Amino acid sequence: MPRSPRVALVALLALAVLPAGAVAKPNKHVCGAVADGFARCHARVVTDAGGTPAATATPRGFGPADLQAAYALPSASAGAGQVIGIVDAYDHPNAAADVATYRSTYGLPPCTTASGCFRKVAQSGTGKLPKTNGGWAQEISLDLDMASATCPSCRILLVEASSASFTDLAAAEDTAARLGATVISNSYGGSEFSGETSSTYESHFNHPGVPITVSSGDSGYGVQFPASSRFVTAVGGTSLTRSAGAFSETAWSGAGSGCSAYVPKPSWQTDSGCARRTVADVSAVADPNTGVAVYDSFRYQGAAGWMVFGGTSVSAPIVAGAYALAGAGVGPGTPYAHTGALHDVTSGSNGACTVAYLCTAGPGFDGPTGLGTPNGVAAF
Repeated sequence: MPRSPRVALVALLALAVLPAGAVAKPNKHVCGAVADGFARCHARVVTDAGGTPAATATPRGFGPADLQAAYALPSASAGAGQVIGIVDAYDHPNAAADVATYRSTYGLPPCTTASGCFRKVAQSGTGKLPKTNGGWAQEISLDLDMASATCPSCRILLVEASSASFTDLAAAEDTAARLGATVISNSYGGSEFSGETSSTYESHFNHPGVPITVSSGDSGYGVQFPASSRFVTAVGGTSLTRSAGAFSETAWSGAGSGCSAYVPKPSWQTDSGCARRTVADVSAVADPNTGVAVYDSFRYQGAAGWMVFGGTSVSAPIVAGAYALAGAGVGPGTPYAHTGALHDVTSGSNGACTVAYLCTAGPGFDGPTGLGTPNGVAAF
């Protein structure tokens, strides 16, 4: 079945020409660099000229209606009974209140602790919550808001790892599956390492029947773990623009992609330019210049309130929402059997590489955007 091509815009690297309709905005990582064995959250926040997150009293950026329209999501009619698990590091003390503000602002149904719709637990599922970290708190708000935007009828389970170590995050992944998540979203990653395929790490992302999404990274061409895992859907990033009511996408220059150094090629991938696992599989909006509205009241780096975020931290929970709306409990190979239900992103680049499709979007499968972006939920 031929895929549905999406109108392409000319896009170059972020340092060059932006997509038509986009305005260059200063932005930065919300989580700092990490040592080997640890993950960095993949959120980027739009800042003022001085580098302070640009907070406002009212939302800016794409909201739920925009995302639902751009990706033809059946958000008003599907998702009941589904549980989106969000795995992040550290505690966000205001998480429940902040997602309530986001949902009420946009007219989404409430999702509260009292009703059982929203639940927050430590990485073991019980015990004391971890310490607070401002950057990860912003990441948590972003993830909760994107899950709410795409699947407002879903319940949400937030599992907070004790630290950003891969060991703790792996334990939190298992807890999310054990406590009933039907889909799990992960918006973090770190450098690949030789032991990533061992039972200590990759096996914790193997929960058959529970689709798991992982952001591909927000520093351009290059592969990170756990997006490199065979057991997950690696989610790349796009620049999403709207003109006269129509949406267009190009590959985002910050999206991670490439060929894993260690993970064997899964049976459902057949691209010839990479002998091992290729990242990414699918994609969604991630460019901060065409970013999404997020509410976070935890004052960090001098800012709190409504902010605009990007990074593949945005795209991973959006695709998790699409999986939840589909409700099929499928594996990461499923989109490869339903490419006609995806928007093919055919232009844009995230860097330089020797095998062109691994860093440059084009017709069909490519590294930065994978098979494309959601066009409804038939691919999931």
